[in-house]
Amino acid sequence: MLLRQGLTTYRFFKITWKLDLLMIGLCTAAYFTDTYLLPKMVVPATLPTLIGTAIAFFIAFNNNQAYSRWWEARTIWGALVNDSRSWARNILTYCNTDTSFDDTELKKLQRKMVFRHIGFLYALKAALRKIPSDEFAKYLTDEDAKKVTGYANIPSAILDLQAADLQLLSEKGVVDGFRFMQMNGMITNFCDSMGKSERINNTVFPTTYVYFTRLFIWILVILVTMAISEHIGWPSIFFGWIIGFVFHTTHINGMSIMNPFELQPAGISLNSITRTIEINLLQMLGDGAIPEPVKAERNGEYIL
Repeated sequence: MLLRQGLTTYRFFKITWKLDLLMIGLCTAAYFTDTYLLPKMVVPATLPTLIGTAIAFFIAFNNNQAYSRWWEARTIWGALVNDSRSWARNILTYCNTDTSFDDTELKKLQRKMVFRHIGFLYALKAALRKIPSDEFAKYLTDEDAKKVTGYANIPSAILDLQAADLQLLSEKGVVDGFRFMQMNGMITNFCDSMGKSERINNTVFPTTYVYFTRLFIWILVILVTMAISEHIGWPSIFFGWIIGFVFHTTHINGMSIMNPFELQPAGISLNSITRTIEINLLQMLGDGAIPEPVKAERNGEYIL
């Protein structure tokens, strides 16, 4: 996730340099075609004007929908942060120690359930980014790790284990009926957040919108260059590039956040969010091995 309002020179040229070269080449070809191959053909100025207006609506729609996907993803993971803290707090606080359940065994189970939740977050992060990772396994017992290994959806399998242990606490009288319902509701919330994230991640942004928007921008660049070349000559190459640069860059800005869970600077900072939850939960357990927060990349420009 980008942390600065402005872009560095490096990132600016990294995003646009290939596109700039293509547009300059296309504008040059359009100028020579209009000047030497089709000298009698006149492109009316109203044509690129009308097309440019239509493209502006296309780009606005694309960018609005892309931002909606990005913001929904950020909201989902913001809720996961709050629910995760509440889950650990409930597990550590709402268990009745005045039962036949051994206190030592209870503390082990509490610790295992909190650790297991951290494993759930790491497994969900890896699944959303579609990057093979067994980082979640370090927070699972060997027995739990073996149980979830064969599942297609490991985060869901981990939630099944959480539900089973919560049921055990209820049967032993450690958690009363009201608290059981509250904690089970939190497992449901985790499942909902997982499902919402998967929906965003697995739903492809309509290909036709992206494809035709880009195609129409290239047509606009050609028509603008040809329309003004008859009046100003070779500088039309520069002005055609300027028009194309504005439209293409605006479109790229929206498309950069279209897939919010991808491992790229404009995406949601899953590494940082997961690490923040991990630190909070380990501190609640009183664990001594607390990892460092995820550091920003490229001199504080973005965080993953």
